[in-house]
Amino acid sequence: MAGQQFQYDDSGNTFFYFLTSFVGLIVIPATYYIWPRDQNAEQLRLKSLRRVHGRCLWYRLRLMKSQQSIVPTLKKAALLFGWAVFLLLAYKVSKLDREYQEYNPYEVLNLDPGASLSEIKKQYRLLSLKFHPDKGGDEATFMRISKAHAALTNEQSRQNWEMYGNPDGPGATSFGIALPAWIVDQKNSMLVLLVYGLAFMVILPVVVGTWWYRSIRYSGDQILINTTQLFMHFMYKTPNMNMKRLGMVLTAAFEFDPRSNKEATIRPTDNIEVPQLIRELGNINVKKKEPPFCYPYSLKARVLVLAHLARMDISEELEEDQRFVVRKSPALLQEMINVGCQLTMMANSRGGFHAPRLVTIENCMKLTQMIVQGLQESKSPLLQLPHFEEEHLRYCISKKYKVRSLQDLVSLKDSDRRSMLRFLGEEKYDEVMAVLSSFPHINMDTKLQVLDDEDSNNITAGSIVTVTVTLTRKRMADMFEKEHDSTPCTGEEAATTEEAQADANKAKTKVWQNKGKGAKKTAKSKKKKITKKKTTPVPAKSKQANGNVAGNDSVAATPAPAKEEEEDASDKGSESEEGETNKDSPSERDEDSDKQSDTEVDEIAGDDEEEWEALQQSIQRRERALLETKSKVTHPVYSLYFPEEKQEWWWLYIADRRDQTLVSVPYHVCTLKDSEEVELKFPAPSKTGNYQYSVILRSDSFLGLDQIKPLKLEVHEAKAMLDNHPQWDIPDTEEEDEEQEDSDGIEESEDDDEDND
Repeated sequence: MAGQQFQYDDSGNTFFYFLTSFVGLIVIPATYYIWPRDQNAEQLRLKSLRRVHGRCLWYRLRLMKSQQSIVPTLKKAALLFGWAVFLLLAYKVSKLDREYQEYNPYEVLNLDPGASLSEIKKQYRLLSLKFHPDKGGDEATFMRISKAHAALTNEQSRQNWEMYGNPDGPGATSFGIALPAWIVDQKNSMLVLLVYGLAFMVILPVVVGTWWYRSIRYSGDQILINTTQLFMHFMYKTPNMNMKRLGMVLTAAFEFDPRSNKEATIRPTDNIEVPQLIRELGNINVKKKEPPFCYPYSLKARVLVLAHLARMDISEELEEDQRFVVRKSPALLQEMINVGCQLTMMANSRGGFHAPRLVTIENCMKLTQMIVQGLQESKSPLLQLPHFEEEHLRYCISKKYKVRSLQDLVSLKDSDRRSMLRFLGEEKYDEVMAVLSSFPHINMDTKLQVLDDEDSNNITAGSIVTVTVTLTRKRMADMFEKEHDSTPCTGEEAATTEEAQADANKAKTKVWQNKGKGAKKTAKSKKKKITKKKTTPVPAKSKQANGNVAGNDSVAATPAPAKEEEEDASDKGSESEEGETNKDSPSERDEDSDKQSDTEVDEIAGDDEEEWEALQQSIQRRERALLETKSKVTHPVYSLYFPEEKQEWWWLYIADRRDQTLVSVPYHVCTLKDSEEVELKFPAPSKTGNYQYSVILRSDSFLGLDQIKPLKLEVHEAKAMLDNHPQWDIPDTEEEDEEQEDSDGIEESEDDDEDND
């Protein structure tokens, strides 16, 4: 039997195959994922944003970074070097000799396959005279010639060659290990053992341990766990938190502590520059000794945030630290909102402590807007626009214009807007209008229902209410276009448009009158049909009188001109005549009632089908929303002082503003590019009555673009559960059913016998 033989690669040829495959497995995926994308595309994108975002801090920093960065060049150089090594190894492998070739005795004897026995012997004699060792030939070559001659002339050797490819019969299966033989050489055993121990017992545990120690310190949103616990402590301690206290809690985060985050720095010059900023800002509670607000890192971060909101000029070193603090703040405030929502849910379910007030969570959202725009709470939203300064606001809030918000500025006529902003030149005015046109304008539609219920529009106590909010994003430029479309015409155009509108109004009144008559006729005919079914035959005079009374009621309910009354009177006469004829034909009356009942059944069935289709579509839409992942890249935010490109995101939630409580958890809408549908769910109140809630949409980037929409909730009593229902009358055992069936069968057979008798 053939055995197995393992051998290392003494020549090194097999090792090149292994090395080529290993390098290829690294270089090919790395090229796909690491190779720098087309930088021209990024440059074109930045160029397209230049007209609107050219003055933004993040835009200028991005341009400087793209010009100074050498990381793409280093990536390209490393990948090109890897490809050079891979191609060199592939070329080396292609030049290697094949060690394992199929044995063919005809090739050894230089004969064609199928040569005769005499030709084989003749060729063997010629080659023996040439390569025999006694004649001065090569011994190894002569041994191969002799083996080939035996394989072709000996019957057993020939059979072994045909079956196993070897004249000597089946040999041992050889497995080559793609490692050089010096690795298992006894002389190098200590060196190999040292390398293995260093790699698998020192380097690998250190790398895994370091990664694990760093990862367990952060939450899923890359916020330090200690920071989350700090926020939870202070929000539990202070449920009603004003803006000043909120800023202190924000800047006490451990992300700004150099001992917890290596990106944070404490400079020797802070002892001089930070106190100077404190004197310039004023109204900072420096003497407060409550930790961690009194720690140096917290005080520095708080001063830098306040200087950012005041748009103060600071030194270059402090400006770098300020950018770091400002860049981290939106994510920290989002974590604070999440903590507030968790405490609210815990307070609603367990009780025992006060949940954070609605004003606390809304202050977190407002502080995010302030930090992104670099504005204080009391400042005007108009300062978000370029070239607007404090001294320019007096032109806007004058009695003539009364512009205090972005919406007021948009609603002005172009001539009034130009007159108000006359302090700006033509070029600056165009830039302001371009920026204002890029601001978002959100349309919000709400739909209230109870899903998975027979009557989705009936809200009962304790039921789960679903508010489907459809958000549609447009640009402020669309508002300008509507304004231009609605501008009145002048001169002859105005006269022609007025005439056209008058003609259209006349035509509309005629159509409306005709529709009213048709509606009256159908309503009267339906009423007559219903009354005819129930009443008994009466004399013709009383019949006609009743018809006239009904007609007078309908006319009194809907006032109309004199001509309409005459037409109605004629209609009444015709209807009364129709009633007399219908009375004399009961078969036609039965047919009409059958048709009416059939149409009612069809309408009910059609409504059920529409509700079923709508329910199926909503389920499919929710399943698709769970499966698909939308990009969080929506629209870049115009922010003059934020150091990083920010995308437009929104918060959507339901609140009870009278009780200052959250009704639903705020949903962070991060994928609103054109339109988005969001479902907000909350349990209905346990008591019946009317409730007034608010659906609130807040931006996390812009000031003055928040929306509040009232939501009226009418809660009814829950339906009583049925104690007895036919479908619950189930026999106790199957035997009772069988006995009942047997007894029924016996009774039926006895009845049949009696009938036969």
